[in-house]
Amino acid sequence: MNRQEIISQIKTKASFLCIGLDPDIQKIPSHLLKGEEPLFAFNKAIIDATHDLCVAYKPNLAFYESCGLEGWKAFEKTVRYIREKDPTQFIIADAKRGDIGNTAEMYARSFYESLPIDAVTLAPYMGKDSVQPFLSYPGKWAILLALTSNRGSADFQMLEDAQGERLFEKVLRRSSDWGDEFSMMYVVGATQGSLLQDVRKLVPRHFLLVPGVGTQGGSLKEVARYAMNDDCGLLVNASRQILYASKEEEFAQAARQEAMKLQQEMQTYLKALWG
Repeated sequence: MNRQEIISQIKTKASFLCIGLDPDIQKIPSHLLKGEEPLFAFNKAIIDATHDLCVAYKPNLAFYESCGLEGWKAFEKTVRYIREKDPTQFIIADAKRGDIGNTAEMYARSFYESLPIDAVTLAPYMGKDSVQPFLSYPGKWAILLALTSNRGSADFQMLEDAQGERLFEKVLRRSSDWGDEFSMMYVVGATQGSLLQDVRKLVPRHFLLVPGVGTQGGSLKEVARYAMNDDCGLLVNASRQILYASKEEEFAQAARQEAMKLQQEMQTYLKALWG
């Protein structure tokens, strides 16, 4: 999926919502555990209930890999179901890969050549050769971790060099030469608030994938204020807030209501942007 297609879907759906499909086998509604393929059954119900409200889905590989082979099967089946249900969805494999060039080539092959995935999240700290293989597939995206929303993000990302440049700024500046706004995005946590302005100074045109809204305490209003550009330039991710809105049999309807709240707020910011 190319950049213009993403922007078109944001306009059509009045939404820049990305839903993280992170099905925790210990948290999904208990009635699903009685049937076959509980992870996929959970995801399918969420997708059916929300696909018209979001423009992207982001399965987090850890939640599938933790269940062994059956988990990986659920991941593959989920990805294929998204593409079948709504071909306009941008599908992100939240894998956070990052390794030397020849290993990175195998990772890129595993995601892009066998599955209808649009993007993979990557840790960029091993440098250009660990990212380049993901940029060699036309129409595919590399999404680099830049400024994350976890509590320990300051341990390294905020460290300054002798010139006062912080590590996350160095990552943004250096990596922006590897791929342009048509092939590369960045992960920037919603809980970082006004630091989003500093990110935008370095990558004004790139899309930002922004986790941390909702359960993690990030403000959608602040994200829109500090990070939206004239193409929107945002995919804001919500996971637990939507997925676990209810543990009862009507969990999908409850998930839809939470997704709709976010979509409606997003609609107000897009209306202010585009009229």
